[in-house]
Amino acid sequence: MHIVSFVVAMAAFVLGLWLFGLAFTVEVWQGPIFISGILAVSAAIAIPAHVLRD
Repeated sequence: MHIVSFVVAMAAFVLGLWLFGLAFTVEVWQGPIFISGILAVSAAIAIPAHVLRD
């Protein structure tokens, strides 16, 4: 279970970083893309914190 949560968290973290970069290259929707990047990175940090809490 820890390996699955790590893979999901790492994928969410990389997706969030990609969204950060994408927000600066697109012409429209910069704000929502950047905020979704923040939410993805926050979820990537929250997933292992809740799984490893036990």
